[in-house]
Amino acid sequence: MRVLLLKDVYKLGLAGDVKKVADGYARNFLLPQHLAVGASAGALQRADRLRSTAAVLRAAENREKAAIAAAMEGLVLTFGARASDQGKLYGSITHQMVVDAVLAATGEKVDRRAVVSPSIRELGTHRVQVRLTADLIPALTVVVHREDEAPVVQAVAEPEAQTEG
Repeated sequence: MRVLLLKDVYKLGLAGDVKKVADGYARNFLLPQHLAVGASAGALQRADRLRSTAAVLRAAENREKAAIAAAMEGLVLTFGARASDQGKLYGSITHQMVVDAVLAATGEKVDRRAVVSPSIRELGTHRVQVRLTADLIPALTVVVHREDEAPVVQAVAEPEAQTEG
């Protein structure tokens, strides 16, 4: 089914885009949530106006959240947790725990769904990204140490870019 997106949909497209999606995804999620409409002739005429309006709103949101992103970029959060001798945690450092620590450190409230990295299940230093907007994705450093030990901050290896070959 072809749909016209009314709002930005993560991992699908931006407002004003016409996308082909599975019928069930459109009927059961996009249409009931008012994220999209069927791509009829009338809806396609609205696409350009929708794209320009959405671009203005995205730019305003980026300006609004730029200060938050600057405060979060490079932030180091430390967590104490129980772990096995092999360094595996009994549980994990969840997205909600990261969001709560960001709130305590910066005073900025962030939605837990904005944390795009997987839950942390090992001791050590980890890189976590927080998706504030489609364009603003600051990276945080999360240090996980044993509850009864002092934290040790290590350099985080940047993920190497995938080369096509």
